[in-house]
Order: sequence, then C-alpha cells, then structure tokens
Amino acid sequence: MWRQGISELANYENVSVKLGGTGMPLGGYGWHERPAPPSSEDIAAVMSPYYTHCIERFGAERCMFESNFPVDNASTSYTVLWNAFKRVAQDFSATEKAWMFRDAAKQAYRI
Repeated sequence: MWRQGISELANYENVSVKLGGTGMPLGGYGWHERPAPPSSEDIAAVMSPYYTHCIERFGAERCMFESNFPVDNASTSYTVLWNAFKRVAQDFSATEKAWMFRDAAKQAYRI
C-alpha cells in the first residue's frame, strides 16, 4: 500500500520527498533498544528499499536526504546517519547525488 501511495504521489510535479527520519523510535525499527547503536551499513540495508523506491518514482531532482536530529539521536549519531545515506546513494551518478544531497533542498527551499 505504501509503495502504491508513493507512486501515486510522485505524479504531482509540485511534490518533493525528504528521505530520513530513520532513527525515530516511532519508526518501529527498535534501534534505540539495541545494546549498541546501528551501523551505517545496518541503516542503509533496512532503509535502502524505501529510499530507492522514492528516488525511482520522484527522480533525484525531487528527493533530498535529511536528518531528523535531535530526535534521531535516540538511535544513531549524525555521522552514522549521513554515512548510511552515502551508502544508499553509492550507485547513483554524481549529478543525482548532487541533487539528493544539496540541490533538491536548495530548489525546494529557494536557497
């Protein structure tokens, strides 16, 4: 149902998507309950299918990686989270990475 909803939402050219919020306890992954925090590999492995689906549907030009700190800090560090994003993006082109890590936010927020 989520995939279908994202695919339908992507049809609206005025909509962009923020990729993040993975560390919030509300997310249901239980990372905040582990004896040791998740690694960037752990986070990327779990979140990549969701993020990749969004990127494939919206295009890199309408996707932006984002942190949800301080809330995400319950589960992971800022550095580990951004390293997870880099792992998710590793197979995308330099241009696509520029959009997801910088340009989509500049465009959305008119910076």
